[in-house]
Amino acid sequence: MIRKVQLPLQTLNLIVGFAVWVIISSLVSFMGEDIQIPADKVAIITAIPVVLGSVLRIPLGYYANIFGARIIFLISFILLLFPVFYISEANTYMDLIIGGLFLGIGGAVFSVGVTSLPKYYPKERHGLVNGVYGLGNLGTAVTSFSAPVVATQIGWSATVKLYLILLLVFAALNLFFGDRKEPKVKTALMEQIKGVYKNEKLWLFSLLYFITFGSFVAFTVYLPNFLVTNFDLTKVDAGMRTAGFIALATFMRPIGGWLADRFNALMLLIIIFSGFTLAAIVLAFSPTFTLYTVGCLVIAMVAGAGNGVIFKLVPQYFNKQAGIVNGIVSMMGGLGGFFPPLLLSYIHSVTGQYSIGFMLLSQVALASLILVLWMIYSDKLSLSSEVFNNTAQGILVTDPKGTIVAVNPAFTSVTGFEEKEAVGQKPSILRANRQSPDYYARMWKSIKETGMWQGEIWNKRKNGEMYLQWLNISAVKDKSGEDIRYVGTFSELPEGKAGK
Repeated sequence: MIRKVQLPLQTLNLIVGFAVWVIISSLVSFMGEDIQIPADKVAIITAIPVVLGSVLRIPLGYYANIFGARIIFLISFILLLFPVFYISEANTYMDLIIGGLFLGIGGAVFSVGVTSLPKYYPKERHGLVNGVYGLGNLGTAVTSFSAPVVATQIGWSATVKLYLILLLVFAALNLFFGDRKEPKVKTALMEQIKGVYKNEKLWLFSLLYFITFGSFVAFTVYLPNFLVTNFDLTKVDAGMRTAGFIALATFMRPIGGWLADRFNALMLLIIIFSGFTLAAIVLAFSPTFTLYTVGCLVIAMVAGAGNGVIFKLVPQYFNKQAGIVNGIVSMMGGLGGFFPPLLLSYIHSVTGQYSIGFMLLSQVALASLILVLWMIYSDKLSLSSEVFNNTAQGILVTDPKGTIVAVNPAFTSVTGFEEKEAVGQKPSILRANRQSPDYYARMWKSIKETGMWQGEIWNKRKNGEMYLQWLNISAVKDKSGEDIRYVGTFSELPEGKAGK
């Protein structure tokens, strides 16, 4: 029973965490009526919760593996009581900055669920499970939509205090319904970091999530105030439209995860970052409100789907270090939501428009698209290398002049020649001189005429020992039909099996 409720419970936990995380950005227009907030500080105040919400994702993902999700969610909700109450009593914009920094705990809990939940499901369902958990992003929509509505009735301070009740309720739910028997993984933090930090895929996934989740957070933070100041919408209308953006992006997340369970995740990322590039270009040209809406909705769709796809890839490539990698990747996504609003605000203060900022987004998305294409190519090379190095047959590859350019470990096992000893030499280093020159002439005639030859042949090892092998030689041709390399594959034969 307890194990079955973990997915809905942890998803609701994330909804609460994210709802608290964006309290300030959703109510900043109301707070500005009672607190003097300099115009150039609004972007900082709304973005500051993202900082701790990003950095804390690494330790929370790590400790979720050690103590379990129940303890981490429980402690996080108790700690959030203090900054929420502090913000409700704020009198200066510095109070908002200090309280907002610690609101980041609400965003940091994301790495808890993506570390915990895969333990309960088989690999082929991880994309969908993490996508469903990602529905917790709706917490930002809940606050963006409801907080302004409630604040118009009871004021922003009382609205913030309502979140204290919500946090206490969910602290109790985790205390009683959290899984006390969740499997634990106890590996030193630095040991895990050392095991992954040199892996280029970690940083590639971090960059991709920096764009997808960062865009989601950035638009969530930036839209309410932007729609009010640039399109003269009411605060409630801007909140509702922001909630629509959040809802679309959030519901696309499990769809992205579901698609990644069934199709090539990297090919899906090609579609996603192509959409990012085009949508950002549309926004860069300061379109009408209708086109601006279309651009934002496309960003919501591709950002949400991209979030789901990436968190299908993380456990696929980092099964044993999922906790720390989830923390690092999700941290980078959170930071992706911190810097764009500040950058957009600075660009706007200098140029009076946001076009350059959106054009930068389109170029970063295009660069990400190129990197995904490179990763697909790299994976194909890696697969070829794995097959080459792990096949049981000996393999040697020569250039058109017959000079050895590559050998595999099985070649060394059979012949005794190490790779550095064989590369640069001719295959004649293996010749046992038990076949006549005419035998080799017929061999090469077959290769030139048919592109291949196979048969038994005597060779010798590095130590001079003779052995019989079954040898296949194939010519690799370019598009013009010219031989560009020769590939020989062989396996040793017992002498008793030699052909008569």
